Amino acid sequence: MSTARVRRLRPRPVSVVAAVGVLLALTGCTSTGGPVERDTVVDVLRQDWRHVPGVTADDDGLRVAATGRSIVEQDGGGGQADPPLDLAGTHLSAPDDFRLGVAFTDVNGDATVAVSDAPPVIADEFRIEPAGVRLTLRGDDLRITVFDGRRAGDPTHPRPAHDEHVTVDDPEAELSVARTGDRLAVASGGRTVASLPSGDVFRSGALWLGLSSDAGSFRVRSFTAAAPAGDALSTAGPAVADAERSPDGLQALAARARPGFRIGAAVALGPLASDAQYARAFVGDFGALTPENAMKPQALSPRRGEYSFAEADALLDVAASKGIAVHGHTIAFSEAMPRWMRELPTDSAEERRSSARALLDYVRTVVTHFRGRLDSLDVVNEPFDPDQGTDLQDNVWLRVFGPTYPVVVSDAVHDADPDVAQFVNENGADVPGPRQDALRRLVLDTNARGGHIDGVGLQAHVYDLDTDAISADDLRTTLDDFGDAGLRVRISENDVTDDGGQEAQAEQYATVLGTCLRSATCVSYTTWGVDDRYDWWTDDGGGLQQGHDLLFDDGEPTPAYDAVRRVLAG
Repeated sequence: MSTARVRRLRPRPVSVVAAVGVLLALTGCTSTGGPVERDTVVDVLRQDWRHVPGVTADDDGLRVAATGRSIVEQDGGGGQADPPLDLAGTHLSAPDDFRLGVAFTDVNGDATVAVSDAPPVIADEFRIEPAGVRLTLRGDDLRITVFDGRRAGDPTHPRPAHDEHVTVDDPEAELSVARTGDRLAVASGGRTVASLPSGDVFRSGALWLGLSSDAGSFRVRSFTAAAPAGDALSTAGPAVADAERSPDGLQALAARARPGFRIGAAVALGPLASDAQYARAFVGDFGALTPENAMKPQALSPRRGEYSFAEADALLDVAASKGIAVHGHTIAFSEAMPRWMRELPTDSAEERRSSARALLDYVRTVVTHFRGRLDSLDVVNEPFDPDQGTDLQDNVWLRVFGPTYPVVVSDAVHDADPDVAQFVNENGADVPGPRQDALRRLVLDTNARGGHIDGVGLQAHVYDLDTDAISADDLRTTLDDFGDAGLRVRISENDVTDDGGQEAQAEQYATVLGTCLRSATCVSYTTWGVDDRYDWWTDDGGGLQQGHDLLFDDGEPTPAYDAVRRVLAG
């Protein structure tokens, strides 16, 4: 969608009483005893930074270390940097003029502070850069990068609206970003080093803050925000905090139609934190959460032996606070792997043994960390040829453990959490045929060899109604066949194109959910996303395209949503 189409809601103010010592409204007195209103100041250093990867709070301020976070492409190439923002903690509401000041110490390599108009949109293979300012300090070189939020060109290589380097006199002097009227100014030690038009950079009135390092570490000894007297400045928490379960939502209808049946959605922390409509839609209508990207290997362990659970934990905390079940996604997967995992050596037996130890350490660490917080988990995701064949994908799991790698992964998961339900998730296996047969054989063989797979996830992506449509008869046969094999089924990633019109889209949604709901084998139904506002993909030329595949579009229910409601109520 165009930038103009995104309606960012102003964040809710956090009570000053609840943030004692954090938000200070400073006043004084005149010579005649009357009050003089002074600047409002926020001590950003004392805000909640617990769920920001690479950031640790201590008595001396904040310590920031590089995480190596990046988003790889489907073939494992690329590696778009993914620096974090404070999504689950505190951000600022500053609709008027403001000034942010930060001071770094003990900089080893580089130090970056980011101020964004909104969280980035994170897709499977890229990140859409939000409008904002990024200051990166390396020695006495200060790089000033400004993004205007325009969604043009290849999103994996975002082009800044302004990019310059300046030399600062004192690297430990305070750096500041200030908006005054329609101008932005960057200063070091009080000396302005850059001034430019503000344009639409901070038009949402929200300031989302991030601290990161590309390849080093640093400390933050001070971080403040201020607004001139009479201008608004307040702290704000994540939008999802105010969202409530709806007694008439989709999950409530499902519970009445079939107790224990879950209606879920894949979600991301960014829109849950920043978009009140998205948060209300998810919490109000859904009873199960699948992390879209936050539990994939590249997010949890960007570097070998190092783990970053902050954002995944934030999502699971949201689910726990709202009484929502969690389906983990995913352990063994050919995509979304960090470089260290993708490039583990496998040429010799000794190399394979060493690589096996690394992979199993990853499985044990991840599953143990989330133990008791997941209802179910994709232990293997998309094991087969992406071209809809029946051969196992060539990936590091296959090269290290051989064709029975699902047994090894399943055993390791079971050892770490024997109570989590295990699933193998696959696309293109929604209707009877060789691929579905191969999936069923893989799971049954895995269990025959000592695995613990409870069922399969059928993704049910309908990208083209001419080729991908799922009929009630085919899905009914599919569910019967898996049920006869003693396996459960999740409809795990359903989305449907609207290229054939919204009526056809709604009918397909109703067919898949209705057939699932009427089968004891089908235990849950999940859509791959909540709102089309965050549904983006790239075409063959690398250009951004917006999908219209989900139950909500720009905050409003679609005809497909109405069709799903009718199925659940009927």
